[in-house]
Amino acid sequence: MALNPQLFPNGMPVPFINEVFVLARDGVEFDVDKIPTAGSHGGHLKAKGIIYLSNIRMVFVAKNPVDGLYAFDMPLLYINREKFNQPIFHCNNISGLVDPVVPDDQHRALYSTHSFKILFKEGGCGTFIPLFFTLIASVRQYNQQYSQRANVPTESRVDPLQASQTPVDEMMRHAYVDPNDPTRIFLQQPNADSQLRRRTYQPQADGGHV
Repeated sequence: MALNPQLFPNGMPVPFINEVFVLARDGVEFDVDKIPTAGSHGGHLKAKGIIYLSNIRMVFVAKNPVDGLYAFDMPLLYINREKFNQPIFHCNNISGLVDPVVPDDQHRALYSTHSFKILFKEGGCGTFIPLFFTLIASVRQYNQQYSQRANVPTESRVDPLQASQTPVDEMMRHAYVDPNDPTRIFLQQPNADSQLRRRTYQPQADGGHV
């Protein structure tokens, strides 16, 4: 996971090269732990906002920043143990773990794996859930096939942008749309300007919003 990825003024994440946004889902609450900058919350942070899902990552953008944090970037290849929960007395949610995006000049042992939860506070999730689990399964399958062809151990740390090669067009064409789910599917990409696209997960000089 990476903190405060670059955003457009409208809150949309600035895309990477070959990134394809699949959907946006408003009315969610994001719950995550082990955030070192969330000092007043003991490393635990909770906020309401919107989730963006692409063929590379899932990005939560908060409606109101908390401790200077306004967005959380979770590469799909770094997510594991994801689970859809349907509690009797609480709202449906996805829980899981996500590994940190570690800067090239720092050691992985200095960074903790985060536990996260996405709670669907407004409306159903019949569109979001199938797309999320289908996409993350496709990303993992492609990464496994790539690792086998390249003779790379699948357990080794992979470049999150490797997921950009995962085909998503067919999945989006056959996506089920639940009328009770306010998820918005991107039939066209929100911004096609290649000059604005990012090439790396490493921090940019200007950082923050664009």
